[in-house]
Formats: sequence, C-alpha cells, structure tokens
Amino acid sequence: MSTVDNCQRTPVSRCKVFVIAEAGVNHNGSLATAKKLIDEAAAAGADAVKFQTFRAKDMVTQYAPKAAYQKLRTDKNGTQFEMIKKLELSRKAHKTLLTHCNRKKIIFLSSPFDLRSINFLAELGLNILKIPSGEITNLPYLRKIGSLRKWIILSTGMANLGEIADALNILVSSGTRKKNITVLHCNTEYPTPFEDANLLAMLTIKNAFKIDVGYSDHTLGIEIPIAAAALGAQVIEKHFTLDRDMEGPDHRSSLCPYELRGMVKAIRNVEKALGRGVKRPSPSEEKNRSVARKSIIAARDIKAGEVFTELNITTKRPAIGISPMKWDGVIGKTAKRDFKQDRIIQLS
Repeated sequence: MSTVDNCQRTPVSRCKVFVIAEAGVNHNGSLATAKKLIDEAAAAGADAVKFQTFRAKDMVTQYAPKAAYQKLRTDKNGTQFEMIKKLELSRKAHKTLLTHCNRKKIIFLSSPFDLRSINFLAELGLNILKIPSGEITNLPYLRKIGSLRKWIILSTGMANLGEIADALNILVSSGTRKKNITVLHCNTEYPTPFEDANLLAMLTIKNAFKIDVGYSDHTLGIEIPIAAAALGAQVIEKHFTLDRDMEGPDHRSSLCPYELRGMVKAIRNVEKALGRGVKRPSPSEEKNRSVARKSIIAARDIKAGEVFTELNITTKRPAIGISPMKWDGVIGKTAKRDFKQDRIIQLS
C-alpha cells in the first residue's frame, strides 16, 4: 500500500517517503562543516537533516570504551568520552543551524541523548524528536520524551519485539499518541553487512504493532534504503558526509553528497511507482492496447455465406475488431459478406 493512500498533513509526512539526511556528528565539531552538510541535504531533496544533541558528561562515563567501528577512524586508545566530547554542538550552534535550515527550507532534526538535551530541543520548538537506538531501554528518557507529546521517530537497532513493545507502552502511557510514532527498523553495525539488514523485519514491526514504520540504514551504498522504500517504508534515514576520508566515527559508513542525491531521486521514483494499488490500465499505456492486443481476423479469403470455423479465422494484431475473448461466439456464425485474408471479421 502506497503512503499516498493514507495521505495526511503531518510533520512526518504520510504523503510521501520522509527522507532524513543524517548528518549526525559528521560535522566533526565544526559549525561551518555543519552548515555545508545542511546545504548538501537540501540540494539533494531530503525532507530533513538530522544532527545529534548531547553533553558528553551526561551521556557516557569517562571510562567507556569505543565500539570497534569507532576505533577504525579515531584514536583507538582514546575513550568514547574523549571522542564525543569533541563532537558536541553548543546551544548557540544549534540555534544557528536551525536558522540555516529554515533559510534552506529543510527541516532541522536532532537526536537527544540525555534529559537536558531533550528539554533543549523542546525549547527550540522542534515538533519531531528522534529517539536513537541506544535509548530504547532508557525508561526515564522515554518517559520524558513521551510526556512532551511530540511526533516521535523511534529507532530500534539491537532491539527485539519485546523491547519495542515496552518502549511504545512507555511513550504512549506518558502522553504521546500511538499514531504520532513512527518506528524505524535499524541495525547498528557500522557498516551493516547486507545479510544483516533484515528488511522484512520492518514489516514484522508494522504488523505486530499496527504502527507506521520506516528504516534507518547503515549499509554501504544506496540499494537497501531504496528497497526499504519499495517495501513501504514511510521514513528513510541515511548517514551522509562531505568526505568519507575525514577522521570521525561515522564517515566511513556514510554517503557522499552525490550518492545522497542519487538515493533521494531513486526513492522519489519508487514512491511514484508504488501507486495506489488499483489494477487498471494507466494513462500512459492506454494507447498501446490496440497495438499489443489482437482481433479475430480472416485466416484466408472468406466468401459470404461461409460458416466461420477454426480453419478460416485466426487472431492477429491490432485490436480494432472483435476481441478473441468472443471467439466461441463467432465460431459457427455465417459470414454476411466477403472477407479478404487478414481483414478484420465483422458479424454485421
């Protein structure tokens, strides 16, 4: 079923696939780079560009180790705290980026990673809050976001159905309406092996919870998010960067700007192709019916008074005469006039 069948004006549009260009921390702490990422996301035609809002001291202990993928593009001996501390965006920077997004006519989003950050994004007036996968088991965090009664996008990397159910129950019991929540299937390995993408799990989530679904992608390339759109994802999220060779934890598994443009274009084509699910001739193919279908034709010269049989009639293009579906009604009838070979048969 296409998203247009449930077309409503909402912050997370159901009229088309809502594409989030995930800038994340790929700004490397630079406001100028963050602005360039917004420019590229807008130029690509994304609906929103998303950053991450956190205070390192509220998010991680000073001794937390890095994930294996994070060590590949950062100091492997450093801590997670040291890494993300360099990637914080100040409150002033957030306001500057929000203004820049408004200027570029693209939605500013950010994932909060702690309670202070949730409050700050609410103060900024954001209508959509994105819950990252790591917070799906954070009860006080979920209660706080749920109490704000915003539109929520919930990523579910590393989660099972029971954990998703628990998170949804907390969000709804805290005040958020279920219809205002979109659940994203996700795998949090960076990059995700294709065999672990498990796209059909997105449909499992949809059927299990009767809820809007989408996909947050960490595979290399653009094929998998396009496939997710074809399966009916209403939200697609994908990391992108200005340069994959930059130092930082997420650059390697991110799209370059030209790839982001290609992904958005392909998703827009997919959503057009999904249609409304009604099987009928399209306006573009109507003209081909007479060319591609057949009529009942004289297989040889036929004299008036002859009986039509399987020996003197056949079916050939074009479809401008009697339909072959009426074959049994023609067999046994008498020719009212002469017919030359290859001429359209008429009964009157």
